[in-house]
Amino acid sequence: MRWMRFEVDGDISYGIAEGDSVRLVQGDPFDGYEETGAQYAISDVKLLIPVVPKTFYAAGLNYVEHIEEQARLHGREINLPKKADVGYRANNALIAHGETIVLPKDVTEKVEYEAELVAVIGKKAKNITEAEALDYILGFTIGNDLSERSWQKEDRTLWRAKNTDTFSPMGPWIDTDANLADMETVVSLNSEEKIRFETNKMLFSVEHYLSTISKYIELQPGDVLWMGTEGASPNLNHGDVVDIEITGIGILSNPIIKES
Repeated sequence: MRWMRFEVDGDISYGIAEGDSVRLVQGDPFDGYEETGAQYAISDVKLLIPVVPKTFYAAGLNYVEHIEEQARLHGREINLPKKADVGYRANNALIAHGETIVLPKDVTEKVEYEAELVAVIGKKAKNITEAEALDYILGFTIGNDLSERSWQKEDRTLWRAKNTDTFSPMGPWIDTDANLADMETVVSLNSEEKIRFETNKMLFSVEHYLSTISKYIELQPGDVLWMGTEGASPNLNHGDVVDIEITGIGILSNPIIKES
């Protein structure tokens, strides 16, 4: 099942996407729903981010090649993390599939994409085991964690580098049937493939992160956990289009402009 969140005639609703259409529901996938019988062509509705998270969690460095690339870039020794590193992002940065990433006029040339699997929590979770963790996930969507690398070195909290408005595209929907074991991530820039990797080839798994977080913080329905990225990104520029495809979920696509 694919859960879409969308706007039509000024109303924001959830719906179940099938093919080129979406069936409107009353309610949502977290607290319960009923189908209304109404149906729309997806092309006739405004697609929104698939969930507005109560808390936006982010995995730290979680893929080996990405860690190696960042170490080389910054002239540091390669040092793989010994434990899962949990961070946070800001909701203001979230935009939907198809919406425009806006680079502030003072960004440097070092703006990069980060293609990420996003786990969406479906029910409250506290002190859960890794074996239980997937039972608490509603489904998966796709994220693009844009990073301004010069700002990342300057700002200890990453407040600009990761959280600038529009720097976190997410979507297009939540897929409840996507299988972690089968996933492959493919990133294309201006229709040219740049990287392809096994999505689930992480240092620390989705299950490990959720279990770790739940020891200290009760996860809530609608919370999201972005799982990190692999490899390195070329610098992004005005006029570029980034497409991120993850097997079983779909494609997240966003154009880029730079403020003049």
